Amino acid sequence: MDSKQIKRLVECALFIAVATVLSLFEFKGPWALGGGITVCSMLPLVIIAHRHGIKWGVGSALIYSLIQLLLGLNNVSYAPDFITAVGIIMLDYVVAFTVIGFSACFNGVIKNRQLSIVVGIVVTFTLRFVCHFFSGLFIWEALYPNDAGWGPFVWSLAYNGSYMLPEIIITSVVAWLSYLPLKKYWHGEN
Repeated sequence: MDSKQIKRLVECALFIAVATVLSLFEFKGPWALGGGITVCSMLPLVIIAHRHGIKWGVGSALIYSLIQLLLGLNNVSYAPDFITAVGIIMLDYVVAFTVIGFSACFNGVIKNRQLSIVVGIVVTFTLRFVCHFFSGLFIWEALYPNDAGWGPFVWSLAYNGSYMLPEIIITSVVAWLSYLPLKKYWHGEN
């Protein structure tokens, strides 16, 4: 392994650590039905994908997903059987967070790099939302029907949207505003 690869590995480890620490500071808006909103906890994963490419982005996001799984392991304990546990692990953690690593997939497709970053965030965070939505619809609603009496589709949409929509907006705005002053870092030119 050469020094460039070691530097990249260390940098990714540090960004994963920063993302993990940021994920611990959650807040809930008065509109929130569940979940937690963080202040850009996944932005370090987005930066990895843009600095080092999708391969490193997906690998780093996968490691982050496993850390999130360990931090949220008590959620898996609610599963009454193996299949449900696998569903929770995959939809709420592994797939949901790993898709963030694809956030640089619009580089080159969208010529304006600043815009491609935001589109990548919106698309991949929406994919994360879809994972949580299906988990809520098929797993959590079956385990714990909502008290509001809403249909499972509407409840999962509202529950997961109440924290994912603000997460998408906050991360997109911060990425957009940070691009110009930190352009060389976004491009991996340092």
